Amino acid sequence: MVNCEGDVRDLVRELVDVESVSGNEGPLADMVFDALSGYDHLDLTRHGNVIVAQTHFGAPNRVVVAGHLDTVPVAGNLPSHLEMIDHRPALVGRGTVDMKGGVAVQLNLAATLVEAGKDITWVFYDNEEVEASKNGLGHLVASCPDLLAADMAILMEPSNSVIEAGCQGSLRVNLHTHGVAAHAARSWTGHNAIHDMAGALRILHEYQTQQIRVDGLVYREGLNAVMISGGIATNVIPDRCDMMVNYRFAPDKTLDEAEQILREMFSGYDMDVRDAAPPAPPGLSSPLISSFVSHVGRVEPKYGWTDVARFHQLGIPAVNFGPGDPNLAHSDHEYVFLDDVIACRDRLLQWIAEPSE
Repeated sequence: MVNCEGDVRDLVRELVDVESVSGNEGPLADMVFDALSGYDHLDLTRHGNVIVAQTHFGAPNRVVVAGHLDTVPVAGNLPSHLEMIDHRPALVGRGTVDMKGGVAVQLNLAATLVEAGKDITWVFYDNEEVEASKNGLGHLVASCPDLLAADMAILMEPSNSVIEAGCQGSLRVNLHTHGVAAHAARSWTGHNAIHDMAGALRILHEYQTQQIRVDGLVYREGLNAVMISGGIATNVIPDRCDMMVNYRFAPDKTLDEAEQILREMFSGYDMDVRDAAPPAPPGLSSPLISSFVSHVGRVEPKYGWTDVARFHQLGIPAVNFGPGDPNLAHSDHEYVFLDDVIACRDRLLQWIAEPSE
């Protein structure tokens, strides 16, 4: 059984070396559940591969601290190994950054904090790295929302152990054009659907990245073609072309407003929405988040979508805070500095332990 009370650096490596690509979180979920089941100060429940451990200290505020167990597919980067990088010890391997360093912090604190100034709901969930319909936290919101009742939430997403507030929204739409199939040697008898996508590509090429200030934080938007397909053979004029466009937008917009922007931008094209994830505002006016920001001392905008948006929809202000450089997430040479894991653990420990004002 994994030792949650030992050196958190060893704990990270134990977690990383249990492969848990999305859909295969069962063994790691079993490990987490077994590791926490022996602690009397934790009220433990399990829903599939989602584990919830709650304290009941009688503190005036409750904080959810959540982290996902899954990783993107392995790319020859397991088992983990130690390296010296920039003269600092680092653990290299899939999931070190995203986000088993954060899960190790959760487990260590869940086991060792037997009294604190805040009650904590520790949440470990599955299927964060895949489509929203499979997300374990989303399933918990739908089936047992009372388990997530809290005054604030912290997502242990990698943030270099500084606070990343809110998150961008994400909208994926499919643009499609229709042509007429014909033999490539007699192309004038058909109509090339791929060529018709040139205007949309030009719009994307000329797009100027927007930088939008929300609550004093600057969110940098992005609009990109991420997939394109068309044609059935090299000697056939294609009669259809599809292009997937991903819009990452600031939390000053709703999903409906973001969709309207794309519909106006690509007004000459058939467009259907394939995936939509709402943004979350920074929430810096929340007293608990303000307290946490004062404690950590640094706050930045979150680039990308995270489950803080789910908490925002529940009316719970949330931030991202975890060890590791988010720019290394999903990379083949993914690594986390081990002193960053310790620093993150210590900052979170000190803030949770102190009474709420």
